[in-house]
Amino acid sequence: MKKYLILMAIAVIFLSACEKVVELDLGEESGKLVIEANLSNTPGQQVIRISENVPFTNTNNYPPVSGAQVSITDQNGTRYGFTEGSSGTYLVNNTSGSPGSIYTMHVLLNGKAYTATSKMPETVSLDSISFKKGNFGDDGSRQITVHYTDPKGLANQYRFVMFVNDEQVKAILVNNDDFTDGNKITQELRQEDIDINIGDRVRIEMQCIDKPVYTYFSTLRNQSSDGPGGSVTPSDPPTNISPVTLGYFSAYTTSTKTITVK
Repeated sequence: MKKYLILMAIAVIFLSACEKVVELDLGEESGKLVIEANLSNTPGQQVIRISENVPFTNTNNYPPVSGAQVSITDQNGTRYGFTEGSSGTYLVNNTSGSPGSIYTMHVLLNGKAYTATSKMPETVSLDSISFKKGNFGDDGSRQITVHYTDPKGLANQYRFVMFVNDEQVKAILVNNDDFTDGNKITQELRQEDIDINIGDRVRIEMQCIDKPVYTYFSTLRNQSSDGPGGSVTPSDPPTNISPVTLGYFSAYTTSTKTITVK
């Protein structure tokens, strides 16, 4: 027995000596500019947010960036000037885009100009949304499914923005029609951010987005579950902004449905 205990002690010492310490690079770089710019076909207020990214280990506070000159021009040269509301949030009221038109975002900050171009796709209507029991029996949780018809002969990309009781789900939900062109689509929106239970009010906004914006969100989804907001991911997703910075500019069409879960 004594000999056995001695051998065990030697083995523990040997394994401890051979253990390799692995240091993970979680991304502590900060201070990069983040531009999140949107223009929809729904008349009303359009919003562009500008901030700075933060280290991976500190994802709760994204410093806003004030003092930028922000505008969007359409393909005919019409200019829409944005004014700064709360710090880092730039707004224009009573404005909308037109499907099929090309728009260019302009941001001038500290003498440096950033631009991005996005073509607004044609509108695809969200037919309905439904729910079903969660994956672990009838524990009260529900999964949300969207139903829509993809137009035949057009390349379409979709982003789904989900709100549960007016709180936006962080999960990045995107799809395209590479293998479903012209089909009736039934797609379950898988997310784990917020539990969806009986009595909850769920709102889904289906955005039709152009290919560069789809590539941005699809890449971001594959790298990070936190969504676009500034934390450093293993590699920055491809952006349509020039010169390259974090973020995107999306001219999109939108269709929205709301359901109360039962």
